[in-house]
Amino acid sequence: MEAWLEHIVAALPLWLLFGAVAILILTLSKGAELLVDQAVTLSLRWGVPKMLIGATIVSLGTTLPEASVSVFAAVQGRPGLALGNAVGSIICDTGLILGLAAVWKPLPLVRSVVTRQGWIQQGAGLAMILGCLPFASWRNPFVYGGLFDRWIGFLFLAALVLYLWLSIRWARKDAQSNGPDLEPLQGRAGATGVILRLAGGILLVIVSSWLLIPVVQQMALRLGVPDAVIAATLVAFGTSLPELVTAMTAVRKGHGELAVGNVIGADILNVLFVTGAAAAVTAGGLQAPASFFRLMFPAMLAVLIIFRVGIHFSGPTLRRPFGVLLLAVYAAITILSYGRWAQE
Repeated sequence: MEAWLEHIVAALPLWLLFGAVAILILTLSKGAELLVDQAVTLSLRWGVPKMLIGATIVSLGTTLPEASVSVFAAVQGRPGLALGNAVGSIICDTGLILGLAAVWKPLPLVRSVVTRQGWIQQGAGLAMILGCLPFASWRNPFVYGGLFDRWIGFLFLAALVLYLWLSIRWARKDAQSNGPDLEPLQGRAGATGVILRLAGGILLVIVSSWLLIPVVQQMALRLGVPDAVIAATLVAFGTSLPELVTAMTAVRKGHGELAVGNVIGADILNVLFVTGAAAAVTAGGLQAPASFFRLMFPAMLAVLIIFRVGIHFSGPTLRRPFGVLLLAVYAAITILSYGRWAQE
């Protein structure tokens, strides 16, 4: 099946490949939107607090495209695409999406939540880089690259379970201290339809991800661009569209704090869920190219640190000038990514 699909994709002209990527990215986004919408509806029917929905279901739903793309890429022997998508998505979520949201409208900050989740976000990014360092061979990662071993992937998945458990405890504790913010919906009418649409959203995300991999691979071959660079820019942006849609919708409806929380949660899940799952299904682990240590990892850390510093010096809101700074940093990273590719 995979060989047949790759044969079909190889016969397509370049302009059709670009069109296919656009359509598949849109399908990924719509599938994730459907998944999130139905998960929220189901949670409301069960009387789950909104804070719990934002801390777990929304973030899990919006990171499903990244997880699907990275896992399929890893299974198909393209670890550069798998790891690059996770790293690039963190840069895109924090730099581009949060930057756009803050420029549109100042984002309210819940200090306790942002501080707690923000340190986990920062620690997760550092843990990813440490997991890729070649401690066994002690080779220079800036020259030879590194390896994210399979056992580290399972460790990250265990950390994911712990993080979700803690998030549920924190959400319930906050809900009890602040009072319940919603009442369960009455009646059970339409529950079956909600579950079916939820399953349909998951299926749409998985199938779109499966189709996207050979198309992106063929584009990389035609253009002479490494998989890792494509993953850290084009695919990372495409699979981050659910976060973008969620953030813009939240800001438009006057719930900017949900946009901040979703981005932070998505960054954490991109490390624990996306990278962990991709490494766990790959016997040899995920190879981290030397270019990641020279550019992509420092860029990811820079974005996370700038966000952390910005939160520290911000008052009750994340203001527009800080959003402009995040957008400028994202643009610089994207230009440097392709500039380095052009020189190699």
